[in-house]
Amino acid sequence: MSELPRPRRPWDRTPAGEREYFDLLGGGLVALQPPRDRAPPGPGGWQPPHGGAWLHIGIDGRVRAFSGKVEVGQGTRTALALVVAEELRVPVGRVELVMGDTDLCPWDIGTFGSRSMPDAAPALASAAARALGELRAIAAARLECDPSEVDADEGEVWLAGRSPAISYGELVAGERRLVSADGQTAPGRPTGWSRAGRATIDPLAEEYVTGERRFGSDLSRPGMLHGAILWPPTHGARIRSLGDLPPPEGEARVVREGEFVGAVAGSAGAARALLRQLPVEWTASQLPGEAEIEGYLRSHPSTGDEWDREEDAAGDVDAAFAAAPVRLEATYRSAYVAHVPLEPHCALAEWTGDRATIWVGTQTPFRVRSEAARALGVPETDVRVIVPPTGSGFGGKHGGAVAIAAARLARAAGRPVRVAFDREEEFRHGYFRPMSLVDVRAAVDRSGRLVAWEFFNVNGGSASLLGPYRVPNRRVRNVLADSPLPQGSYRALAANPNTFARESAVDELARASGLDPLAFRERNLDDPRLLRVLYRAAERAGWATRTQCPGRGWGLAAGYEKGGRIATIAEVSVDGDRRLRVERLVSAFEAGAIVHPDNLRSQVEGAHGMALGGALFEAVHFTSAGVKNARLSEYRVPRFLDLPRIEVDLVDDREFPSAGAGESPMIAVAPAIANAIFDATGVRCRSLPLVPEGRVPSAGP
Repeated sequence: MSELPRPRRPWDRTPAGEREYFDLLGGGLVALQPPRDRAPPGPGGWQPPHGGAWLHIGIDGRVRAFSGKVEVGQGTRTALALVVAEELRVPVGRVELVMGDTDLCPWDIGTFGSRSMPDAAPALASAAARALGELRAIAAARLECDPSEVDADEGEVWLAGRSPAISYGELVAGERRLVSADGQTAPGRPTGWSRAGRATIDPLAEEYVTGERRFGSDLSRPGMLHGAILWPPTHGARIRSLGDLPPPEGEARVVREGEFVGAVAGSAGAARALLRQLPVEWTASQLPGEAEIEGYLRSHPSTGDEWDREEDAAGDVDAAFAAAPVRLEATYRSAYVAHVPLEPHCALAEWTGDRATIWVGTQTPFRVRSEAARALGVPETDVRVIVPPTGSGFGGKHGGAVAIAAARLARAAGRPVRVAFDREEEFRHGYFRPMSLVDVRAAVDRSGRLVAWEFFNVNGGSASLLGPYRVPNRRVRNVLADSPLPQGSYRALAANPNTFARESAVDELARASGLDPLAFRERNLDDPRLLRVLYRAAERAGWATRTQCPGRGWGLAAGYEKGGRIATIAEVSVDGDRRLRVERLVSAFEAGAIVHPDNLRSQVEGAHGMALGGALFEAVHFTSAGVKNARLSEYRVPRFLDLPRIEVDLVDDREFPSAGAGESPMIAVAPAIANAIFDATGVRCRSLPLVPEGRVPSAGP
């Protein structure tokens, strides 16, 4: 672990002029982009300002840039380095991103919602542009010219039309200069990019493919022990009674702090064995089973007012629906889905005096710092959270349970302690994508235009709730339920079930109106950018020239989420035994200016592979006693043999700022496949997963 030394106080809690930048980083130039706005209120109410960045140019010419975002496999480290390299005009290999270290990085609300590029990239670009301006000013003073006469490229400056060049390192030698962008420095426009937007080899690629990259699960410290957590048997159960704890035996001991009970020993297996021997009784939790879940969710709305709200309403839905010649009333369902990250939750904690350092794979390091400080009873300034390279999150690594457990056990043991979930703990004691029920009532007039739209989501959430279609009479809302299973963030959380329901319903209405599904969308879409990607996908797939034959079907779907526009066309086959095979997925995707095209293509392809699981077979099964399929031998995830041919058409629109791409490419896969299944078989599947046993049902729900 080669992170930088610890400062006296976290830099997000220290005025800019008092931070020991040069003591820790060496002499040179530091450029700041102060936070421009405040984060949305979180669980604790007010949040600090966020969105800032800073960077350091050293006498060796290397650039260290600092962002509160984290890298959990989505490729933003290289993309953000490209943004800095573009503005500073240096090779991308000369830029190092320091991310997710709460002592050194700007405060950030978390890495979720596809916000890394919209939030972090502009802040880093502004700091880099300010740094380049200062470098030009230093060079102009040395060359006795105006800064506008100074050219810069490849980490060097020179007087226009003359030589020799001066390296950035030479310019800042002997300097300890701190400058601020103050939101005044405008980065270059994407239309003029020369480094960003081009094919780029990830500077860390060799480490990944050779196995040299050290992930959180690989970390260790001298004298490290292993910990385990005593988990309740079911969600919501609490300790009723706990007998006397066994006395410590050497390095092994059981630790109780309030509701927390854990054990530490020389191995994870030994720690778990200690916990299995404890005389513990639990309160009973009255939970519904899978057969009762729909009624339970409908009858148990959450008390959170922010979720129970009318999202959009206009016109008279009831009158328009009653008068229309083509009508639809249907319910679309999406199951609870697990995240199944390649690397389960893992944390390593170490105390130095009264201060804790926690290495943990999390998407919300500053939130974990706050949670850990409260749980440990110490000031936030005494907790440092560092996010090492992490093997994916998909929205499942937000909370601080594993970090807090490691820190508690390390404090009790007086030694560094590592706590890592096994795969069953990941399933049973993480949280899931919420189950969703969407009731749709919609109608179309004789010209094929939507005239009535009622869309009511129970428990799924509000993202992508409103949709891209023109409807004069509409009523749209969502209500979160008091879920019997733990639920939380997931990649394209509510956009998945909402887009599945909407695009399935639109397909049903198109066919009932006698219109081609593409022509129906053309007639009703209200977003020209989305219409463009729809045309691009249709052209790439050959939609207009597709042929109809028994057992083959085509389906399309489109939507937008987090600033990205996606259109997906699925081609499927269904054999005589009704087994489904997804043969091809063709997508066009637009997310503004493309910074790192190779990584973006990988993100879209990966999102399609992940979306196949929720579309076809992924579902958490449970009874009142808890989760039934808590192993990978029982919970089906996509395999290489499940993958169809995936074709991606990237639309690079440099007139729009770069949007995130981790989520929106997922949302159209399930409805496109459902629509293709109907095209092939005449069976309308309205529940996800569509084919949990691999076969298309003889009739839809």
